[in-house]
Amino acid sequence: MLSTDALPEDDTLDLHFIGNATVLLRYGPLTLLTDPNFLHRGEYAHLGYGLVSRRLTEPAVDPRDLPRIDGIVLSHLHGDHWDRRARRSLDHTIPVLSTPHAARRLRVFHGFRRTAGLRTWRALTLQQGTAQATVTALPGRHAGDPVLRGLLPPVMGSMIEFGPVGGPARLRLYISGDTLLYDGLDEIAHRFPAADLAVLHLGGTRLPGGFLVTMDGTQGAELARRLAPRAILPVHYEDYTVMRSPLSDFLTEAHRLDLTEKIIHCPHGSRAQLSAERGAVPVVH
Repeated sequence: MLSTDALPEDDTLDLHFIGNATVLLRYGPLTLLTDPNFLHRGEYAHLGYGLVSRRLTEPAVDPRDLPRIDGIVLSHLHGDHWDRRARRSLDHTIPVLSTPHAARRLRVFHGFRRTAGLRTWRALTLQQGTAQATVTALPGRHAGDPVLRGLLPPVMGSMIEFGPVGGPARLRLYISGDTLLYDGLDEIAHRFPAADLAVLHLGGTRLPGGFLVTMDGTQGAELARRLAPRAILPVHYEDYTVMRSPLSDFLTEAHRLDLTEKIIHCPHGSRAQLSAERGAVPVVH
């Protein structure tokens, strides 16, 4: 058994897909949580301006049953990524890395004092024992229409680089955040070539009026083609009523683009492992 201070010998990152965009990441003694969303099936997420969306799935884990969390990576402040259950249940001393917009509100209104707002391409490193994770904020755009974009909370993608404290990155994990596909995302591949795993927020979320605000299957597959990661984990699909593009849309388009072999089939509640040596593989539990 690994001690709590040891790095995995094969540089393995364990991923537990809790639901929506919530993923538990464990690398040796270091544990991160992304976009904490613990609403139950039938409960409503508040999206702002009186808009709500009903959850269609159950989270795989209750926040009270989480292990010790060393940091939270939050793509943006929306009710399906940071909800009232997360706000009440999570330890308010956990460091939270997010956009400057979200960081201000989390500190002032939610009482999460250790929240850092990262501007695009800025980075912050979290450490626990012998392991560290450097989180770099990446570009994201929640809407195509400039007016609608101004009404929605700013969003960021993230590149999380895992490795030993003071050492080089061993594994790179890209998280898209709730972005649409646009040319500004191409810079990611120039600065971070060949991420080991891309976690893509899909779902084809549509607001009243038909406005698309997250990638559908076609956009998600095209982003994966452009960034060319070693493996792909789709998340953020079929969880809320505003999501109109099912996972099958993405799988069909990924097949057309010859990306099928890169996809990690890790349904809600399942686990996967990402290794510097073996790539990413699903784990049956």
